Amino acid sequence: MKKWFTRIGRAMTMGLAWAAAWVPVGVIIGWLIVGEMEPEWFAGPVYAGFLCGAIFSVLAGTADARSALDEMSFPRAGIVGAVSGLVAGGLWLIVALLSDPPKWLFEGAVVGGLTALSAISGVGSALVARIAKNGGNAHPV
Repeated sequence: MKKWFTRIGRAMTMGLAWAAAWVPVGVIIGWLIVGEMEPEWFAGPVYAGFLCGAIFSVLAGTADARSALDEMSFPRAGIVGAVSGLVAGGLWLIVALLSDPPKWLFEGAVVGGLTALSAISGVGSALVARIAKNGGNAHPV
């Protein structure tokens, strides 16, 4: 039971970290597109970042059950991150298509953006974990 609580805690922590990292990106993009700060430019990245980060944590733990995040290669972290973005984007796409008529360019941009940002965040997470483990060095001595 303790193992499950640890996994849930790690997934929530990763989700919160990604949400915090995604908010500035969402605010900048929203400001460039709309020209003013709207509440959805804060809330959207928080929810999407949390969901993608939590999915990344689960997928990374499942894919590399015997190794830690700091031992994961950067390409593998990018792939797992991209998959987490595709999963979250697919969930959003299902909800969006059920509620509104399709706007394929918009939906494609959202899913593509989630995938790209998740891949970058996955590599960044592996890099930060590696730096934290090695005391400031990205590569072990």
